[in-house]
Amino acid sequence: MKTVLVIGAGVNGLSAMYELQKWKTENSSDVKLVLAESSDQLGGKIRTVEEDGFIMEAGADSIVTRKAMDMSFLEELGLKEEVIHNAAGRSYIFSEGELKGIPADAVFGIPASIESLANTPLVSAEGKVEALKDLYTAHNPFTKNDSIGAFLEFYFGKELVEKQIAPVLSGVYSGKLSDLTIASTLPSVYDFKEEYGSIIKGYAANKEKYQSSGDRKFLSFKRGLNTLIHAYERKLEDVEILKNRKVTSLTRTGEQYEVVFNKNEKLNADYVVLSIPHQAAKEIIGDNHIQQQLAKLNNSSLISVYVGFNVPDDILPADGTGFIAANNAELSCNACTWTSRKWIHTSEARNLLVRLFYKSSNPSFAKVKEMSEKELLALALVDIEKSLHIKAEPISSEVTKWTEQMPTYMIDHPQTIAQLEELLAVTYPGVYIAGSSYYGSGIPDCIENGENVARDIIRKL
Repeated sequence: MKTVLVIGAGVNGLSAMYELQKWKTENSSDVKLVLAESSDQLGGKIRTVEEDGFIMEAGADSIVTRKAMDMSFLEELGLKEEVIHNAAGRSYIFSEGELKGIPADAVFGIPASIESLANTPLVSAEGKVEALKDLYTAHNPFTKNDSIGAFLEFYFGKELVEKQIAPVLSGVYSGKLSDLTIASTLPSVYDFKEEYGSIIKGYAANKEKYQSSGDRKFLSFKRGLNTLIHAYERKLEDVEILKNRKVTSLTRTGEQYEVVFNKNEKLNADYVVLSIPHQAAKEIIGDNHIQQQLAKLNNSSLISVYVGFNVPDDILPADGTGFIAANNAELSCNACTWTSRKWIHTSEARNLLVRLFYKSSNPSFAKVKEMSEKELLALALVDIEKSLHIKAEPISSEVTKWTEQMPTYMIDHPQTIAQLEELLAVTYPGVYIAGSSYYGSGIPDCIENGENVARDIIRKL
């Protein structure tokens, strides 16, 4: 009897195990499936908190609709009736002491029409003229492994990128655009330049794909994203789930692997999936060459601060769902989501709930990361007063620190992953890396990667 062990029960590990269990059932296999999680709950960075009439997400707050609808997990897990979508609304950039609207048809700050470029309040007339280079600059000296910052500046010029695109993209991907690759962020910009000769024309031609009806770009569930985790856990009826089991070592013993847990428990497995951050994988794999490759991967940090008030949600601008801070000197936060506006289900009494993000890309983060939860709440209230002109006592708050846990895909990321895969295939055959440290950080990306790893193992069972 073969044994498959998945280490790490975030959404990636759960999807891998669910795919393996489906195959086991369909083929009446006797394979033993074991899922090990170091904490007392499943879900990884997905954790929903319900408090004082608010629903708050400590980690990810949504799933990209466009990606999810191309996948089967919603139907298979019986979640279609639980799905809710974000409310339509525009995003703002806080600049020069005020909120300035990002054009409604912009995609990650990138204009999807000439009108969008012409009407943006964030860029000067000279900057708009420079951005028109995209329409007539045909030469493409880049590959998808080049910097997305350099690519966008080559075609749009510096001002549009710095003032409108970079605040949005850097916020989404937690890094400087100069350090991030096209492939790991927005490969569509490269494809559109190749196919249409213009990034703007490409987004204009594919507007429906990126701006779905009613602007419902994201989805969640009526009781929060934990719904997804609970659904997976209920489905894993033929899986041995081990909670509070941190793996301390992984050793090859002939054709199997001996895995040792923190309580000195041991398990022998034929296949092992490391669905854990690269730092954790580095601690349990003893091979120096693999450790060196894992050490090349990068993470950043993020602090999330939710603040709930006993004031009505309609105190906010009527058409908005949040803002991004363009100038780190003006506010300490990088961005602020108006959660009760964007996600109506998160506020039972329609009171105001906002979420502020503090990221390691901010020059002030070195000081911010040392603050206590009480100090972080006070800092958030200052940012709220400066940006939204709201001065009120909070009735609820939730502070979460994700220290060095947010994957950042640098220019050499694809090469590092390829080398890791080659080394594992030779030195640790049957051991797989999986998850957001390596193959994409969005929830659909993690689910798809988990399924793909499971299918690789199934082909060998």
